[in-house]
Amino acid sequence: MKEKVEYISDEKKKKEVHLTDAYTDLFITEGDINEVNHEHEILKIDSAFKPQKSQDRPIKCNDVFSLNKKKKKIVLTKGIAGIGKTISVHKFILDWTEGKANQDIDFVFLLPLRKINCIKDREINLHEILQIFNPELQGLETLKRNKIYSYKLALIFDGLDESRLTLDFDSGMVANVKERSSVDQLFSSLVNGTLLPSALVWVTSRPAAANQIPPEYVGLFTEVRGFTDQQNEEYFRKRIKDETQASRIISHIKKSRSLYIMCYIPMFCWLIATVLQHFSTGNNTENINPTLTEMYIHFLLIQMNMKSQKCDRKTERERTKLLGSNKTTILKLARLAFEQLKKENIVFYEEDLKACGIDVSEDFESTGMLTEIFQKEAGLHEMKVFCFVHLSVQEFLAAVHVFLCYLNKNMEELQFFIEEPQNRGRYFFLPQLKLHKTHKNIALPKLLKKAVKKAMQSQKGHLDLFLMFLLGISLETNQKLLRGLFTNTEESKYSATEVTQYITEQLKSQDISPETSINMFYCLLELKDNSLNTEIQRYFRSSPGRNLSSSMCSLLAYTLMMSEDVLDEFNLNMYETTWGGYMSLLPVVRCCRKAKLSSCKLNDTCCETVALALQIPNSPMIELDKSHNDLQDSGVKLLSERLKNPNCQLKILRLAGCTLTGQCCEFFASVLQSSNSRLIELDMSVNYLQDSGVKLLSDGLKSANCQLEILRLSICRVTDEGSGYLASALCLNPSHLRELDMSFNNLGESGVKMLSNLLNDQNCTLNKLDVEQCK
Repeated sequence: MKEKVEYISDEKKKKEVHLTDAYTDLFITEGDINEVNHEHEILKIDSAFKPQKSQDRPIKCNDVFSLNKKKKKIVLTKGIAGIGKTISVHKFILDWTEGKANQDIDFVFLLPLRKINCIKDREINLHEILQIFNPELQGLETLKRNKIYSYKLALIFDGLDESRLTLDFDSGMVANVKERSSVDQLFSSLVNGTLLPSALVWVTSRPAAANQIPPEYVGLFTEVRGFTDQQNEEYFRKRIKDETQASRIISHIKKSRSLYIMCYIPMFCWLIATVLQHFSTGNNTENINPTLTEMYIHFLLIQMNMKSQKCDRKTERERTKLLGSNKTTILKLARLAFEQLKKENIVFYEEDLKACGIDVSEDFESTGMLTEIFQKEAGLHEMKVFCFVHLSVQEFLAAVHVFLCYLNKNMEELQFFIEEPQNRGRYFFLPQLKLHKTHKNIALPKLLKKAVKKAMQSQKGHLDLFLMFLLGISLETNQKLLRGLFTNTEESKYSATEVTQYITEQLKSQDISPETSINMFYCLLELKDNSLNTEIQRYFRSSPGRNLSSSMCSLLAYTLMMSEDVLDEFNLNMYETTWGGYMSLLPVVRCCRKAKLSSCKLNDTCCETVALALQIPNSPMIELDKSHNDLQDSGVKLLSERLKNPNCQLKILRLAGCTLTGQCCEFFASVLQSSNSRLIELDMSVNYLQDSGVKLLSDGLKSANCQLEILRLSICRVTDEGSGYLASALCLNPSHLRELDMSFNNLGESGVKMLSNLLNDQNCTLNKLDVEQCK
């Protein structure tokens, strides 16, 4: 068992790396089984942007069974492709084999569901399945083999999304390890506790497939949310041994909003590290801020260049020659990617490769060109299982295939884009009809619009990322990068305006789903359309009552942030959603000048997300309104600490009705005394500040560094004593404050008089004083 998980391949270094040396902890939390959704997984970023709440206690992969307190219930872990589910399973097993954790478990069995597919049509019992995956069991005497089931067992099924099993929990349950049945029923029986009820069962899955397991069978539901900021930096430093180079790459990623967002997914960290390491050798990472399509093109080129250097280290091949020399194999793999994408398959078998003209020994193993793009896994009984290293790589190559079909006028392959669906079941888009004459030479804009329409018609969204890549490849700049694969590109020159206008017209439809809308925004990103933010705002303003799920809010946040543009205003109240939805949208404050977050049921834990936005390099935010939220002193303390950061540009801060006490005034006094503070307007009305708080705040007003021009302290339970503190402070530093609101406080005549006298003081800049209802 240890041999199966101890090493991971490092293709760049042509060797295997010990898992312990490469492993970086992941952010795993307990999730809500009822949130398992049916929505699209297009770069799904709930994980990246869910603020870490106090109840979001991180879970170590070694603790999943000990935290499951419900007997006869399984552990179900979800996470998007490339997020780290499999490596978490391997780390669990490695630590168990080395005696570091879970020593109360006697036997652990790893059962990858992609390999179980190889025996899915057989009548078999559980005992035989375990022997197939663990041949060493066959050497045991019968008595010892039978005795195993009296021990504490853990069965780990990795990759439910890769399974081709049909699950049925209502009939045909199996209760005996020696009873033969279909693999489907054996797995279902283990999950519902009929078979081996004392065994520990752990299933991992991508979100879309996790709903195959009914909630009543799940004792602990966890979610792998990828890397935190600290974890992805740790990952880069482990992978890139040159500290200077690692620091330079990390710095560049932090400056690029799009790259920074992508790095919560470990697989993207690996891909980005590969690309930026290549570019940083020439010290030119500063100019690399690619779209998703450009990143994958660079990745493909780098992988091929590595293979060429392996054969001829003295020759630096030109990109065109590099693509040309490997064109045959790339095209075969691209065709495979497209054919299997249409069938929604992410794992394939030797017959699938042969159908695309791929000879495993000649095209795959001898060239070795795509070993880091295309993984081969040992299956059962010499049957081999194949997959791309990540689903997105398959979708990228599928887009390459379709664009080549257009260039080569292979209209038969493009037919499913052109023909209208006619009730064709699951694979409604597969070609059924002969192509009409008029489609012999379809123009590129028309083809792309047809592809947009086809992706929008897809119920599962499995063509969404593929569409983004196809549109990205259609740009002339990206075609130049792929010259060598693409020839005769003269006919492919077009203005993207026609396609972007078509997409924006689709966005105006009242029938378009939120999921589809978000993918259309992604497509505008890939087409480098400058109207993206305008279209996003128009889309949501067109239906102000539109109700958005938390996942859709996450996707909207991602789209806004990936654009690299700065919003003039971000108003959280314009979106109809749940509290969780507001939390998912909150990170958008990183890319806006004015953030209006009033009355959104935010609490003190939400302040960390906003506070971090204030200190990022080139922070654009100059105005923040968080009024009428239960922030409390603890939340405001987090904000005040960031207001002193040199990167913070905030000038206007409104915190009316935020359940604050006089204690928070000490924090703001410190801000006003800071040489880095740019605050010119502060509203702390409708809070329980009292005279003690005003006294603390006055210490800040006295500072020569204070630039405050407007101060609002209405309804703060201040008396004439507090008026005295303010009057004294403004006499000592009279050159900034122009407006003071003390309305609806119990100042009394003496308090009002002390402040009113400042209006007549020629040395004092105060010219507006509101003392309504203060006597």
